[in-house]
Amino acid sequence: MKTLRSTIWRVTGWLMMGMAMTTCLTTSVGKSDEKVAAKIIAREDVVYGRVSGAGLLADIAYPESKEPLPAIISVHGGRWVGGHKKDASTIKVEQWAGFGFFAMSIDYRLKGTTPAPACYQDFQCAIRYVHAHAKEFNIDTNRIFLIGQSAGGHMTSLAATLGDGPYPRTGGWDKESNDFRAAISVAAPYDIVVLDWGNLWTPPGVDVTEARTLASPSKHVTKTMKPLLIIHSDDDKSVPIANALNMVEVLEKAGARHTFHHDTSKGHMGITDEVIQRSLAFIKEQSAKP
Repeated sequence: MKTLRSTIWRVTGWLMMGMAMTTCLTTSVGKSDEKVAAKIIAREDVVYGRVSGAGLLADIAYPESKEPLPAIISVHGGRWVGGHKKDASTIKVEQWAGFGFFAMSIDYRLKGTTPAPACYQDFQCAIRYVHAHAKEFNIDTNRIFLIGQSAGGHMTSLAATLGDGPYPRTGGWDKESNDFRAAISVAAPYDIVVLDWGNLWTPPGVDVTEARTLASPSKHVTKTMKPLLIIHSDDDKSVPIANALNMVEVLEKAGARHTFHHDTSKGHMGITDEVIQRSLAFIKEQSAKP
């Protein structure tokens, strides 16, 4: 009986999420019955860029649709030294394609291969790739969203505040836009100078404190930055809550557009069902704005 109740709960949860997404994206794939029936196309290990001849890989999925699709780009956590495009810090691209998105989850160069800011440069390349292939994948470039957890959330929030910054473009698509609508940051650091594992951000040939200051999203907040959703929990043992609370304070002082979900007992959360629901609500809100 317990197993049956658990199964019913999971099925009901997915159904409720699907219903929420049907109303969430009013301009994505059309009528609700058409969304359910849409064929999902999924591809693994798509090369979204090349650096010194080596391919940067992503998984993508999207529904067949006559209407332009919103896009979401997922970047994994792992302190810039580990993780991958299919772990618990990422979205499931086929699930998000079922929600009506062009969905993309990327791998990027880790510290053991190439030190920072290579990971961030690869992420920026992925955004440009989406713009470069908007026609091919029927993407609405006015509705591109970013989502990341931990080190991935650091990069999505850095994109929201700094953009390219002084980092050279690498990987390809150099002339394409890196614009996007809004970013989602889960259990992420915003000041890596004061973070214990911030010392893993070690660009060669530069002062490390200056490099970490440059790479800290909280140092680049402005009123005109991209809207940012922050999700964080008090008991996060990887990124102390003070790091997020300071970012929220800076955002509020600047009058920057943001939403903050402050949890108490979710730990260093990944892309959970609750995070997905909050992200979809944020995307709905941002999609409705000019």
